[in-house]
Amino acid sequence: MVYHSGMPNARDRLLLAAAELLESGGTVSTRAVCERAGVQAPTLYHHFGSKQGLIDAVANHGFTQYTAMESSGDPLDDLREGWDRHVRFGLEHPAFYALLYGRAEPGRPCAVTAPAHAALRERFSEAAVKGLLKVPAEDAAEQVLAANVGVTLTLITQPEPDLALSDRVREAALAGTLDLTAAEAPTTRASAALRLRAMLDDDAGDLTRGEHALLTELLDRLAR
Repeated sequence: MVYHSGMPNARDRLLLAAAELLESGGTVSTRAVCERAGVQAPTLYHHFGSKQGLIDAVANHGFTQYTAMESSGDPLDDLREGWDRHVRFGLEHPAFYALLYGRAEPGRPCAVTAPAHAALRERFSEAAVKGLLKVPAEDAAEQVLAANVGVTLTLITQPEPDLALSDRVREAALAGTLDLTAAEAPTTRASAALRLRAMLDDDAGDLTRGEHALLTELLDRLAR
């Protein structure tokens, strides 16, 4: 994760201090962060509300840096590149990664990691428009993100990360959600429904809210 070295304001100094402590494995206490940033505790509370608020802001900053990725127009290539970037981020920043994915609470999705799911869903929606999806974009995003996180955590624990394992799991996960032979195969009812569903999300045309909801429900049933 890259921070600018000449940060002039207290908020950015606090972000940098917390990031450096996390990266080094040091104690991320309010006192340690404030001493490193050269500010008093009330300044931290003013900008972030609490130490946890600061940590969440640091994690979110690092996470959005790695998820920022423009579409190339080829969803399959983008999905592979996004997977590999995710793994690299975890291996390069294991403390941050553990912070991002190590705070799971039953029944409570993590808002900090939500950008990854949103980015994946967007890529799978692009794949749906091309007739490549086997399952709804939302389901595909959940399946692939779960596999991506699992393999990254596994690689972090290995003395010598086996990147070939990541490649194998990536291709298996994509094969479970994408029909890579769709260009040669005839269109099925499910694939047509998924394709129209993705196009509807992108442009609902002149449909009313009720019509949009009804058509979405019908297409989801056909897709399944």
